[in-house]
Amino acid sequence: LAVRFLVPCPAGVSPQAWQLLSIFLSAIAGLVLQPLPVGAWAFLALTVCVATKTLTFAAAFKAFTNDVIWLIVLAFFFARGFVDTGLGDRVATYFVKLLGKSTLGLSYGLVLSEAVLAPAMPSTTARAGGVYLPIIKALAKQSGSEPGPTSGKLGSFLIQSQLQASAHSSALCMTAAAQNMLSLKLAAELGHALANPWVTWFKAACVPGVVALLLTPWVVFKLFPPEIQDTPEAPGLAAERLEKMGPMSAKEKSFVASMAVTVFLWICGDKFGVSSVMAAMLGLSLQLLLGVISWDDCLKEKAAWDTLTWFAVLVGMSSQLNQLGLIGALTNAVNGALATMNLGWPQVFVILHVCYFLIHYLFASQTAQVASLCTAFLAMMLAVGAPPMLCVLTMAFHTNLFGGITHYASGQSAAYFGAGFVDIGTYMRLGGIMGVFNFLVWAIVGGVWWKLIGLY
Repeated sequence: LAVRFLVPCPAGVSPQAWQLLSIFLSAIAGLVLQPLPVGAWAFLALTVCVATKTLTFAAAFKAFTNDVIWLIVLAFFFARGFVDTGLGDRVATYFVKLLGKSTLGLSYGLVLSEAVLAPAMPSTTARAGGVYLPIIKALAKQSGSEPGPTSGKLGSFLIQSQLQASAHSSALCMTAAAQNMLSLKLAAELGHALANPWVTWFKAACVPGVVALLLTPWVVFKLFPPEIQDTPEAPGLAAERLEKMGPMSAKEKSFVASMAVTVFLWICGDKFGVSSVMAAMLGLSLQLLLGVISWDDCLKEKAAWDTLTWFAVLVGMSSQLNQLGLIGALTNAVNGALATMNLGWPQVFVILHVCYFLIHYLFASQTAQVASLCTAFLAMMLAVGAPPMLCVLTMAFHTNLFGGITHYASGQSAAYFGAGFVDIGTYMRLGGIMGVFNFLVWAIVGGVWWKLIGLY
């Protein structure tokens, strides 16, 4: 309301764009403050857009046909399949059996298993709550580590190690997290779509992602050492658990086959004219036909339908702001201010990334920040002459790196904090340190690698 009625509409910005901006900012404020559930607040914002004739009904609902948003919805159904079939639990337990003789090895086993699952389980929150948190709680309990005075024995370390490493598992592959696909969609709307996106993404992310993934458990171990340093019983317990699971069930095998087809098409689909969302649709169709997941299961996945609603509203408004020229006007204004400072694109590029990182302390969702700010930040980087592919990819990578800086920074962080193993002060302190560590590893190692492969 303050923007709409108290701040005069700048020259070069249409009244329609200015009114839409006021509604958009109200929608973002609602995401942060949550006076209503996120989906409900987004629907109110959509209603206001149509009722005030700021947008037509067709324009307001256009994003509900956005292919990337539906890809994110399908990702929720895949994640449910991993949990319901028990395949995610089986993979994680197998890695514990292989590497779990020491506390640090146990952590590496869990971290590496998540990196293996991530490309085909595109929800960091689902991996956390559905697979890794139950395993970590069981391992901690077996070692006498429970929330409270004994949490420091083992549980608190495994929680923090898994949380912080999940940032790199999610950034390593395009299909490892919902926000990755949304970032690329927003970049495409600015005219910068990636050719062969899965391979292009992995090529750019593989070196900094693997380095960060290998360093993170060790860094957390040094910053937050567990009281128990050795876990000789963990491999045996994992072996017993695998024995109880028995051989892979028919559902697990069918799920593996369907996901193999899906991932293959995600990687090579361009050669066959199959888009990422079409590959996901084919994969889910196979699972429905084979009985791996039922349509009732899909209907019960409330988070998927809630995400469809609020994502589509925010993405739709963001897209309309761009079409109405507001993003361009904002970019020109910022560029004018930066021009007086005589800064080159590398300095502006770094400043904007630092700002994007710090702003996440105001957000309770990585995807919400992407939907709200990615377009504007990307446009500002491009306007000062930064290399387009470098901007597109680093903005997409970056959104994964601050998922553990606070207990509310992401769905997975809220899940791990809710387990009760780490007090809020320690959580915030470690989150801040590891957030900076993540940023620096990707900036330094990534910067060298991206120069070698010709991104700039």
